[in-house]
Amino acid sequence: MKTRLMAAVAGAALLSFASTSFAGVEEAQKWVDSEFQPSTLSKADQMKEMGWFVKAAEPFRGMEINVLSETIPTHEYESKTLTKAFEEITGIKVNHQLLGEGEVVQAVQTQMQTKRNLYDAYINDSDLIGTHSRLQLAVNLTDWMAGEGKDVTLPTLDIDDFMGKSFTTGPDGKLYQLPDQQFANLYWFRYDWFQRPELKKAFKDRYGYELGVPVNWSAYEDIAEFFSVHVKEIDGVRVYGHMDYGKRAPDLGWRMTDAWLSMAGAGSKGLPNGVPVDEWGIRMEAGTCNPVGASVSRGGAANGPAAVYAIRKWDEWLRKYAPPGAASYDFYQSLPALSTGNVAQQIFWYTAFTSSMVAPKSEGNNTVDDKGMPLWRMAPSPHGPYWEEGQKLGYQDAGSWTLFKSTPVDRRKAAWLYAQFTVAKTVSLKKTHVGLTPIRDSDIRHASFTERAPKLGGLVEFYRSPDRVRWSPTGINVPDYPKLAQIWWQQIGDVNSGAFTPQQAMDRLASEMDLVMSRMQAADEKANVYGGCGPRLNKEQDPSVWLNKPGSPKAKLANEKPKGETIDYDELVKRWKN
Repeated sequence: MKTRLMAAVAGAALLSFASTSFAGVEEAQKWVDSEFQPSTLSKADQMKEMGWFVKAAEPFRGMEINVLSETIPTHEYESKTLTKAFEEITGIKVNHQLLGEGEVVQAVQTQMQTKRNLYDAYINDSDLIGTHSRLQLAVNLTDWMAGEGKDVTLPTLDIDDFMGKSFTTGPDGKLYQLPDQQFANLYWFRYDWFQRPELKKAFKDRYGYELGVPVNWSAYEDIAEFFSVHVKEIDGVRVYGHMDYGKRAPDLGWRMTDAWLSMAGAGSKGLPNGVPVDEWGIRMEAGTCNPVGASVSRGGAANGPAAVYAIRKWDEWLRKYAPPGAASYDFYQSLPALSTGNVAQQIFWYTAFTSSMVAPKSEGNNTVDDKGMPLWRMAPSPHGPYWEEGQKLGYQDAGSWTLFKSTPVDRRKAAWLYAQFTVAKTVSLKKTHVGLTPIRDSDIRHASFTERAPKLGGLVEFYRSPDRVRWSPTGINVPDYPKLAQIWWQQIGDVNSGAFTPQQAMDRLASEMDLVMSRMQAADEKANVYGGCGPRLNKEQDPSVWLNKPGSPKAKLANEKPKGETIDYDELVKRWKN
């Protein structure tokens, strides 16, 4: 009797297990047939990939995990749609929370400092690659996928297909983060206005060259002045030649650390980041892992002539050429403001907002025509007078899945399954069409994007072009992103408020960065906190010693406004395609 009872129980359990497994496959078929189209995979291959998830998730069925990311359309899609699909297919419930970027960074920092498991995984900007590779608190994904996490690592993940994998690789050659979405800061402009014969003639008569995509900051400034000061009104609407933001908030710091200094030319040549001086103005000699300073007196460039020029132009353009109130906008307010249709161009525009900029006219978007075609285009960012060929040309955000060692292994494995689900080839092409933040080369080259390209204002052409490598996130020179990033916005805010000149603010910023890095150095020397790769600051010298040497930091130019230079947009696209 006892034997028969045990057999019956075992049989019931097996039946239940088989039923659950079958339900997972059945649900996967439903999602593949409906939501997960188009895909770079055939439906048969999609089902093979989903079948792997069903089987790999068996030990974790019924588990509930928590993950965190910032609020952008791509992550909203994940939070609302992909969590539901994942739960139905795998039996693992995911609470995918969305917060502002500052709150995400704070949560990451808190988990690193306390080693308490606040979240089971984060979509954390690859800007922290220098932090993660030094502190060794994040999971080294290269070793994880080959070792402890091998049984939950998707065989068809195809790391080489990720366009941003170089951004998430540490100086040790190991992958620390898995790209989930990426977007660049590019130049945005009203293509329809730039094509108007009367405006083209008026611009050339006044400035002596063609109205077109600005190649340098001189041309951008001329175009800003042209629309704000001389054109003033188009089709009965007051128009402006520039848009930006200046609210005293963490966003303002990222506005500058996101390559603004390097766009002006402050850093060194070298991709994906300047060597030895990066986009933050921090110096780290080639072949080493120890930052040596941010101040010019230590060989850095954070308060050098190019950096001061960059901050001065940001403040000047915001005051003179942007719409009233722009100085009080934050990141989330300034970019969608373009949809009102009263701005001619924006030098620092994030492609993450493409999805909102292609919304129909019926939803209040005044930058598309009646057929939904964009009246605007995106193009490469113009560069400042200190910029040299071979330097990065802008910023590319790569929000990337990050696991921490403080997360229990079973929860980490379940979270890793969800992370891979959101970027798997079965899912990624559809997600890219929703959020327009491409991560896979195979996705952006898919026929569905060839068909959609004319409606996306240059996004597809840019991501298919070789130019895309010249936009990159913060690199490995920054030893502890959370500690250093929080210094920036207060200093930059003091420029906008008029409390300090750009030179005073950048002197203070560089000094504070060096002070914080000196504390990191002491901690590293005492307790190996940064794995021996913490700062080792140079002794201070007269700034002229460094400014008289080749490379960055660069001496002040006699003329910081050379002649403006532009390029025809259609010619630019031809160059990209060829």
